[in-house]
Amino acid sequence: MHTGGCLCGAVRYRISGEIRDVWLCHCGQCRKAQGGAFAASVPTPREQFELTLGAEALRAYRASPHKRRWFCGECGSPIYSEVDGASVLRLRAGSLDEPVTLTPVGHIFVADKAAWDCIQDGLPQHAGREPGR
Repeated sequence: MHTGGCLCGAVRYRISGEIRDVWLCHCGQCRKAQGGAFAASVPTPREQFELTLGAEALRAYRASPHKRRWFCGECGSPIYSEVDGASVLRLRAGSLDEPVTLTPVGHIFVADKAAWDCIQDGLPQHAGREPGR
C-alpha cells in the first residue's frame, strides 16, 4: 500500500496495489501544469486509487475535451490526471509519500519538450505517447 497527498495536507489518498513505472511526459500541457521540464506520472489502475481526505478540496481542470487534471484547490498541488472513460489514472509521482520505489521507464512527447530541456539519462525517448497506450 502507498499513500500520498498535496503540499498543504488537505488532500490525501492511498493506492492499494503495487506501483512501479514512471513516465516522464514533456508535452506542453504537462510542462505548464507542473511548472517544470516534465511531469512524472505513475500509471495507476483507477480501482486501486482511494481518496481518503479532501474530496471538497479537489478541483479539476479540463486540459482538453477528453482529459481532466486534478489538483488541490488550496495549495495547487497536482495529484493526477485522467482521460474520460479510462481505467488508468496518471498519478503525479511527486505527490507520493516516501519511501516509495519507482523506476523511470522512458520519456514521452519529447517532440514537444522545452528547448532548454536536455535529456541525458539514456532512457527510451518517444516523440508521442508511450508504446501500447
